[in-house]
Amino acid sequence: MLSSITPLGERGRASRWSVTAGAYLVGSLAGGTVLGALLGLLGALLPAGATAGSVLLGLVVVAAGLSLAVETGRLPQPPTWRRQVDEHWLRRYRGWVYGVGYGAQLGVGVVTIVTSPVLYLALLLMLATRDVAAATALGAGFGLVRALPVLMLRRVDRPERLTRLHRQLQRRAGTARTVTAATCAGTAAMGALVLGTVLV
Repeated sequence: MLSSITPLGERGRASRWSVTAGAYLVGSLAGGTVLGALLGLLGALLPAGATAGSVLLGLVVVAAGLSLAVETGRLPQPPTWRRQVDEHWLRRYRGWVYGVGYGAQLGVGVVTIVTSPVLYLALLLMLATRDVAAATALGAGFGLVRALPVLMLRRVDRPERLTRLHRQLQRRAGTARTVTAATCAGTAAMGALVLGTVLV
């Protein structure tokens, strides 16, 4: 879907790429912000106290460890549904409409296919804050970062440039997995350290 939002594709649909991409970024930011706020509110309703906090932190450590195992190939990908965004929107609506719609679904994260368990880790981290403001900020960052790759498409104005970009992304896939695995490992280590401090 993301490869459809290019200057090449938008020109063929009589839309401006800058408008569609901007709407996509705004939609993803909004979706992530709403998601974070809801999870923060849900977390704030959980029982207060050190015990509940330790349980949440323990869950974060376990989730980070499981995510690391999946990202390094030691565990299979968890099951997910196969829903994708509706491609008919590209022909049915204006660019800014499907830009916002696609972006919002991306920012929420769980309404389309989940390609990495790190998404679930991010959701758990928002919940574990038990604070609406903190979780909202995390959600906003999550939504924005998920949408930023659309900016890589800004120079795709010919089919060969799209092909070249796909090849570049394939070459960098290993690096991306390494960074993701390192992030999971760091999250698990930091969570375990904090949990150990709390329990001592």
